[in-house]
Amino acid sequence: MPLDWAYVAVFALVGAGMAALPLGIVWLLAPRSAYPQKRIPYESGIVPFGEAWSQFHVRYYLFGLAFLLFDIEVIYIYPWAVVLRELGWFAFVEMLIFLGVLGVGLAYAWKKGALEWV
Repeated sequence: MPLDWAYVAVFALVGAGMAALPLGIVWLLAPRSAYPQKRIPYESGIVPFGEAWSQFHVRYYLFGLAFLLFDIEVIYIYPWAVVLRELGWFAFVEMLIFLGVLGVGLAYAWKKGALEWV
């Protein structure tokens, strides 16, 4: 039993190392410049005005998450559509249930105002 936890610890250390090693290498090898032009947000020649950091309303994130949710769900529909004739009516009914659940989620998001841009 303790050997099992040793495997978990080794995998956790290797995973942390795989995340930390590239970040450390980039930090060591990245060019650093002290020019003030490099510190402005845009290097396109446009002089920035105002603050570089601005806060976004939470509705923007909700709208983005709803888009990702429905965009990813479309990935499941394409393979189903390709093999629909082989799967038969059972798969068709299952997809109707799946789309019904998505529709309920869309109606809920719409009712809560998550799809309102402004």
